[in-house]
Amino acid sequence: MSFSPASAPMRKEAGFQLKTYKPRTPGVRHLKRPINDHLWKGKPYSKLTFAKIGHGKGGRNNTGRVVMRHHGGGHRRRIRTVDFARLAPGKHIVERIEYDPNRSAHLALIESVKTKGKSYIIAAEGMRAGDAVESYLSGIPRDLLDSMGGVMDPGMLAAKTAFRGNCLPMHMVPLGTQVYNVGSTPGKGAVFCRSAGTYATVIAKEEVGSEKNKKVKDVTVRLQSGEVRKVAKDACATIGVASNPHWQFRQLGKAGRSRWLNIRPTVRGLAMNASDHPHGGGRGKSKGNVHPVSIWGTPVSLRICRMSWREWILISVPGQIWIQDEEEAEPEQVRRAGEAAKPGQEEARQLGLTLCTSMHRSVYIFYLLHRIDQCTIRQFPGRCICDKKAAKTLVSAS
Repeated sequence: MSFSPASAPMRKEAGFQLKTYKPRTPGVRHLKRPINDHLWKGKPYSKLTFAKIGHGKGGRNNTGRVVMRHHGGGHRRRIRTVDFARLAPGKHIVERIEYDPNRSAHLALIESVKTKGKSYIIAAEGMRAGDAVESYLSGIPRDLLDSMGGVMDPGMLAAKTAFRGNCLPMHMVPLGTQVYNVGSTPGKGAVFCRSAGTYATVIAKEEVGSEKNKKVKDVTVRLQSGEVRKVAKDACATIGVASNPHWQFRQLGKAGRSRWLNIRPTVRGLAMNASDHPHGGGRGKSKGNVHPVSIWGTPVSLRICRMSWREWILISVPGQIWIQDEEEAEPEQVRRAGEAAKPGQEEARQLGLTLCTSMHRSVYIFYLLHRIDQCTIRQFPGRCICDKKAAKTLVSAS
């Protein structure tokens, strides 16, 4: 029996249609859903499911206290046991694509050709019943190695393995490939890009060793948020894009459909009583001339922040702080400024650094990321020692 692998993933920038309904009732007037006619219309594979029960559905912890607001009610569900590790080797055939009420992406029920064991995996966009998928985390099969003449050629290996739905270790994934279900450490399951329509792009591989004996140390991927992360070279990744990419364009149409999905209403603090929220009470729409806070009283925004991004590199010396815009600072300048700030101040001033004497800290280099409604601090080459109070001082002083 021979199986043909699925074609390589492609994302076409074409238009798409959502299923709409004739407004026979108010609840379906604004209802819009993605068209997924290929989904299985029967029940799930019962041996891989278990009932979702207990007060955890209502956002409670083991003591019964509410730890997650706006959860409760909803239609009864069964949890699908999904294989995120993909450690089983050999060919697997996709039996069907199923809807999963517990996640936004679709599931694929696959069966091993050798052991006949079944498992659920996150389906790739374009995956259909009858496709053949395989995991190469356990190593390269002997027949595949023989087909390449017994020589491990990276280009030929990628041409024979990098197909939609196949699970590969990160060092085998070609540069520029879109992957989902990305792992972080070897031997464990996927932790990134598991929702509908998500993917990461492999952008770099760090190699070590001599010119003749180079080995991949780790792999760099770019997530859709723009974040760049390093993952282990033996971490798992599935070729393609997570299924159901049009899920984000759905419209529920009515409030009751949210209740079916276990989502309870979100009430504004201004509309509550004074005993229920710091913004509650009073006559009319008044929050009592207080700064915006959460229901627990913690501030939700910093009014000192400005309307645009500003990033500084701060070089802190005992009794002094040097501030420079990141756009004007080259890495070499930052290094020289850090060395110059200790003994003398003239070179630092020549680099465009300005003096701020509102903090007394040790010598560290760190980021201050500054935007409206948030003031966060992120680590640069050294250890971050700035706190919220210091951040407010620095922003107001600049």
